[in-house]
Order: sequence, then C-alpha cells, then structure tokens
Amino acid sequence: MKLPSFRLRLALLSAALAGSTLVGFGAVSWFQIYNAKISRLDAELLNHLMRATPNFPPPEEPPVSAASPQRESSRHRERWQFYEDSLSYAFGTNTKTPVALLVLDTNNNILYQSNSLPADVEVNRLLLKRLQLTPLAPSPKREPPPLTSNRNPSFEPPPLIRPRPPQFVTEQTATAVWRIGAAKFPNAQIAIAVSLQAVDQEMATIRNIFLVSIPGALLLVAVGAWLVSGGALRPIRQLTGVIQQVTVKGLDQRIPIGTTDVEFVELIQVFNLMLSRLERSFTQASRFSGDAAHELKTPLTILQGELERTLQQVEPGSEVQQRLSNLLDEVRRLSGIMRKLLLLSLADAGKMSLYLVEVDMSELLMEMLEDVEMLAPQLTVQTDFIDGLRVKGDRDLLIQVLQNLFSNAIKYNLTNGWIQIRTHQTPTNFHVTIINASKDIPLSDRDRLFDRFYRGDPSRNRKIEGIGLGLSLAREIARAHRGDLTLDLTSSGQTAFTLTLPVKLQN
Repeated sequence: MKLPSFRLRLALLSAALAGSTLVGFGAVSWFQIYNAKISRLDAELLNHLMRATPNFPPPEEPPVSAASPQRESSRHRERWQFYEDSLSYAFGTNTKTPVALLVLDTNNNILYQSNSLPADVEVNRLLLKRLQLTPLAPSPKREPPPLTSNRNPSFEPPPLIRPRPPQFVTEQTATAVWRIGAAKFPNAQIAIAVSLQAVDQEMATIRNIFLVSIPGALLLVAVGAWLVSGGALRPIRQLTGVIQQVTVKGLDQRIPIGTTDVEFVELIQVFNLMLSRLERSFTQASRFSGDAAHELKTPLTILQGELERTLQQVEPGSEVQQRLSNLLDEVRRLSGIMRKLLLLSLADAGKMSLYLVEVDMSELLMEMLEDVEMLAPQLTVQTDFIDGLRVKGDRDLLIQVLQNLFSNAIKYNLTNGWIQIRTHQTPTNFHVTIINASKDIPLSDRDRLFDRFYRGDPSRNRKIEGIGLGLSLAREIARAHRGDLTLDLTSSGQTAFTLTLPVKLQN
C-alpha cells in the first residue's frame, strides 16, 4: 500500500499534536478562568454577607408604642430593599445582576424576601433550603482582657460574633443558574443568591474566542510545518533529482555536501560512493565489450575472407562446400553481433558518431517493402505514406533500425499475417509506425523488451533467430538522433513499434 506524502503526514501530525495541545490548554484555561470568577464571586458574596450585620434589628429593642412594630418593620424592609438594590450592582459587572435576598429572624420568620424576579418562588425556596442546611453560629466568646495595670474592672468588651464560614453552592432553576451563600447570626439569618448569567456570558465569549483562535492557530502550524518540512526534505529532493538523472551518460553526477544538513551527509556520501562504483563498473564493462568487439573484428574478417576464398575452390555441390557455407553463415552472424556490440559500447560511452545527411525516408521504406515482398511473400502489406519524407540523420544507421523493425515484423508474424506501415510528419518530428499481426506480448515481456540479450519466453522464440540485441541497438540509434523507439499499446493480436526522429537534428 502506497503511503501518502511524508511531507503531508509530517504537517498533519504537527497540526494534530499542536491541536491536542491547544485544545487541552484551552480547556484547562477555561476551567481555571471559570473557577477564578466563581471564587471571586464567592469572596464578594462572603463580604456582603458579613456587611449585612448592621441591617439586623437589635435583639432586645423594646417597642416605643403600639404602632412602633409596624413602623419598625416597614423601616427594616425599606433598608433591606435598598440593600438588595445595591447588591445588583456590586458583583463586578457594569450591568444590573439579578440578585435574590432572604432574611429570617431567629424564629425562622421572614423579615424580608425578594419579590421582583420572575422566578422568585423557586429562588426563595432554594434560599430557604440553604438556610436550613447552614449550621448555627457558635456561642459568643469573650476575648480575655488585656493585661494592663490601668484596667477598668467595670469595662466589659462586647462579645465577638464569629459565624461559621458560609458554604457556597450552585443551583439551577428553570430560567437561570444561581450562586447561593447563607449565614446565620445571633439575631437573624441571611441568604443571598446571585445569578451566574453574567459569568456564563463572559465564559461563552472566552469559549468563542478559543473556537476561533484554535483553528486559526492550527492552520498556521500546519502551514509552518509544511514549509519547515519542505526545507528539511530539500536534500532528499536533491538526491531524487540526481537519481533521476543517473543514466548511462549521467553516472558522473555527484551531490555536493558543503551546504547539506549533518543528518543527510552520511546518506549522500553513501550515494556518491555508489555512483562512483557504478561508474567504474560500467566503464570497465563498456570498455571490455568495445575492446572485445575490436579484437574480434579483425580475426573474424580474416576468417570470413578465407572461408569465402576456400568456398570458391571446392567442388560445387559437395559436402565440403555445404559445411564451408554453414561455417561462413555463422562467421557472418558473429560479425554482425560484434558490430552491434561495438555500436552499443559507443552508445553507452556517448561516442556514437553520426554522419549526418539528408535522408529520404520514403525511399528507405520502399526499399524495405521490396525486401519484405521477397522474404515473406505470404504476408499482406498495407502502406500509408507519401513521397518526399525527409529527415536529417545517419543513413546507414537508420537503415539498420528499419531493417531490424521489418525483420521482427516478419519473424514474429502469424501465418498468412499482415504488416502495416504508417507515417506522420509534423514541423518538428517524423513518425513511422510498423504494425504486424502477432501473438499477444505478456506485460512482463513488454517492460523488458528493449533490454539487451532479452528474448522473452523461450518457448515462443526457440525457432526464431536472434540474440536480443536488435531492439536495444535500434533504440540507442534513435536516441543518438535525439529521437526514440517505443512499443505502442495496441489491441489484441498485433504489435506496433513507432520510430520518432526530429526533422532537423540539432548538434
């Protein structure tokens, strides 16, 4: 299975890591901010509970007259109403915060309760419940008198009232969420509920900021990781580019190490050493094939000449003449192999010399057709080309290419098969396609058809002459002309080769 781009995976993994970190940081920060706001609200609630003590009526104040209790009750209610109104603006916001207040005396009689909220009944129930759960304050304790010589025995300090620290809870009604605190004093009980609407709005704003900023930060991280990984992988791309240029003529390529990161130095050094070994081995192999072809060329020429002269001196039709004729054919075959090996070694070294002339390709194709009619008269030949198709090239080498293509079209054709020749010329290139009826070429053979000494399935080629150098040499000749020779994709039952040559060869 092919994995996606390493650079893309690196960018995505960086974004995922940064995303998980940012999400965790945002969640922790949000809860910390929320807890800090609740703690500050609890501190303010405690402060206001403690400040409510002066509003309590004296525990033992006798009534002045019969109408005094009513007037005193009205006066205390107005005081608590004013106190409740002041609380609405006392919890750190610029807007009025919904607040509920409940005040009871020591006998659990209601001295004051809020009646301005839509959910007063439910909130007052929660306040009453909280007061019932709040423990009583401890008995007043007197502080020991200071040890001074001028102590007045008639002076008694007032008892120090220390109620238990109130417990704050969060309760929810049908319309809002409340933070409730309650405290009990010797002469009264008080409970305050503050709506968390303002806190929730602030936290919603912070959450929205996180929801907008985190994706933006992730995008920046992904883009930054993409750019950084691209810079980090630059030596790999450079190495890939050099590998793509490693051909027979590009074995002298080397990657400079001067500006390479330390992590890639060893890899590049190993690759450069591998190129050096390949260049040395290929040079030795090419030199050996070229030297062997040169060394064998002279003895084979002498042997061929001696056989031809001896063949003329023996009795015609004799057994000796037949054996000499067979030997002469094999010598000529060896000479042909030597010529091909010599040309291939020159092509490998980039030293294949071309004698450039204007070549009439229409004339060469007509000559090839005459040979086909003579060598394989049973084949049907169809042509589609015009006269005057000319290119710039080496005539002898181009003849060798066409001879190889037509020879293969004859050797690998079917019984009573056919051959088609099609040409096409553009202002820059000349194309000739030779198609013949044949058995289907397996995909494994198609990829290696131009390899040297490769002849495909031996069962198919056992009775066909050749050593597997023709197509390889033909393609090298085409490429020496700045052209190419390719095997085309065709329908079943046929094979097609296309020779492409530039109309004007650039030196």
